[in-house]
Amino acid sequence: MSHERKPFAIYAITRHGIAIASRLLAALPDADLHVSEKLRAVAPGNAKPFALPMGPLLRETFTAYDCQVFVISVGAVVRMIAPLLENKKVDPAVVCVDDAARFSICVLSGHVGRGNIFTQRVAAILGAEPVVTTASDAIGTLTVDILGRDLGWTLDDADRNVTRGCAAVVNATPVAFVQETGEPDWWPLEEPLPEGVRYQTSLDEVDPDAFEILLVATDRDFRETHPRHWGKAVIYRPKSLVLGTGCDRGATAEMVERGVAMILEKRGLSEKCVKAVATIDKKRDEAALLSLAERLGCELQVFSADELDRVPGIENPSETVKYFVGSRGVAEPAALLGAGAARLLVAKEIYTEEGAGRSMTLAAARIPFQKRALGVSDV
Repeated sequence: MSHERKPFAIYAITRHGIAIASRLLAALPDADLHVSEKLRAVAPGNAKPFALPMGPLLRETFTAYDCQVFVISVGAVVRMIAPLLENKKVDPAVVCVDDAARFSICVLSGHVGRGNIFTQRVAAILGAEPVVTTASDAIGTLTVDILGRDLGWTLDDADRNVTRGCAAVVNATPVAFVQETGEPDWWPLEEPLPEGVRYQTSLDEVDPDAFEILLVATDRDFRETHPRHWGKAVIYRPKSLVLGTGCDRGATAEMVERGVAMILEKRGLSEKCVKAVATIDKKRDEAALLSLAERLGCELQVFSADELDRVPGIENPSETVKYFVGSRGVAEPAALLGAGAARLLVAKEIYTEEGAGRSMTLAAARIPFQKRALGVSDV
């Protein structure tokens, strides 16, 4: 969803509807209230009047908000929004509330658009009954398409095997959740896993033929190494990698980005899992490293030479590097320190290009997440 969208739009066209919408507005101060201009006199002063029919207004506002709350009947809302729908990746959440505030009903974008969450929130404000019909939410099983999203996980490919995965968990067919990395609380730690779901910690432990679908949380690219697993996998990318980096002053952003891409690909790691780029504080203003962090959508962490020099686990210490920067290394200790790891996933590699006259170094470490304990229902 776009970060440029406003959070909530509320629409009301009756006196009862305006009273209900006013209660919502009081609890959602960042919301915009749109009311029929015929009832402007009984609406809050900051309400935005519109002329009926609503079609022209919705063409302007539909994609301007994360959540559209209508105190209007479901049937009328469905007819109005039908011409505006594109797909679940961009459509906003739509919630309907009846004129007596008895029900808060999720109409659209329950998962990806967070409609189910918004429905619960509206219901809590009004003391209404939330109505959620998404199968996985209704029966309390995994929500395959948004699993781990609150933890920062992303889907490797939102269009591949996701529908098949949703059907598998809803129908309680054999599903393996394979967690090679990432936070353990993608499912409540105190609750057993849903029926049919088995938990594993490595692809090498899993026979793909024994499962309808594999849900895999990993920072590895396993398409070539495990083709049978990859064919029936929904792949989640937790933020699990810290890249320790260094480069010559004035190295181009393009060269550094190509170097990172080449080394990660060679090592079978996904750049979608990079949580941070780490380096020495002398490089905090290095344009190429700032550009790299921006492109990867992560922070640039910096450490002092003393901090880096005290880090154990450096595989390629260099007295020459220490002479120039005050630490026996930059890329390796920065990766270890940034990840809180005891050992490197990728030892320092040097990358340059013909005629560049400059080089960059890269090391990587994996954040050491805890694993879920295997419970009775997981084996």
